[in-house]
Amino acid sequence: MKTLDTLHRWTGGLIGLVLALLGLSGAILVHKEEWIGVAHAGDPLRSDIATVAATTEKLMALPGDPQGIVYASPRLGLHQLRFDEGAGLYASQSGETVTRWESQWERPEIWLFDFHHHLFTGDVGEWVSGIAGLCALFFIISGAILWWRTRRTFSFRLWPKRMSRPAIVTQHRDLGIVVAPLLLLSVVTGTMMLFRPFAMAIVAPFGSVAETEKALDPPKYKGGPLAADPDWTAMLTTARARFPDAEFRILSKPRKPGDPISLRMKQPGEWLPNGRSTLWFDAETGKLLGARDAMAMPAGAKAFNIAYPLHAAKVGGLPYRLLLTVSGLAMALLGSLAVWSFWFRRPKPVKRPMKAALATP
Repeated sequence: MKTLDTLHRWTGGLIGLVLALLGLSGAILVHKEEWIGVAHAGDPLRSDIATVAATTEKLMALPGDPQGIVYASPRLGLHQLRFDEGAGLYASQSGETVTRWESQWERPEIWLFDFHHHLFTGDVGEWVSGIAGLCALFFIISGAILWWRTRRTFSFRLWPKRMSRPAIVTQHRDLGIVVAPLLLLSVVTGTMMLFRPFAMAIVAPFGSVAETEKALDPPKYKGGPLAADPDWTAMLTTARARFPDAEFRILSKPRKPGDPISLRMKQPGEWLPNGRSTLWFDAETGKLLGARDAMAMPAGAKAFNIAYPLHAAKVGGLPYRLLLTVSGLAMALLGSLAVWSFWFRRPKPVKRPMKAALATP
């Protein structure tokens, strides 16, 4: 038990600040649609094919070579266009540009998401966040084991009684056990999105891992080069015929020559906010190459697809968003105070009294 306690304290002292920042940024991001502060953000969703197709044709013809559109949703009534080098814009559902940026640093919701997901360092940041998630999982399990020894002294406090190390440790221990279920949910779902092997281990009880992997990996379609003037209306019409009740979510141009155009849609039964029902079109001809129905995926893939909506509070409405806000703020508090108590409130070594010098003969 002493070894477990030592590992818990040292790991918390080393990684606690990263977890605190991830928790705080996550708590802010779950309410992004409410504080985004852009005109038309609260407009009701217009999903009829005529409106969406006309707006798509207008937006994809804008100068600057837009790479794709993230379509408006029930919580955010704006289309978001993506350009190279982090540039982008928000547009109303009728196609008028509302605001534009040349760098992610001009939009707080974008750089905050980049920090939460990548720590501003791309793939390296994902690895660091994933390792931090595994450490957090260790904290939750080991913390519960360590708490059990002192359960009779439980006393819930949001803030330590005083900023001494014993008071911080007591508050950390008892607050941690209260929010442990919420933290476990946030940590497991977040780490699933960063580490595929970990995710496959979590969803393995739902079915074959090989089937799940195959269902999640995009198919290898090849086509011609991107046409100078793609017929976006024809593609959207084909997609609506294939999935009549689905919302249009993400339209993406090919990343390199020969790759297809992809269109993601969200069916009513999907929890994932951007859906996983996908269609692929030849970039040169606009011909449908293939489609994937998310509702027909194996159970393991469906289980994986609910990790993000659970992690980012994209289901459950305001009550669930508030629960995850509590989770994020608790992680921020626990992580920051763990670092503070470990590095700045460490117990001073006990001074042993020196033995009296022996008298010389």
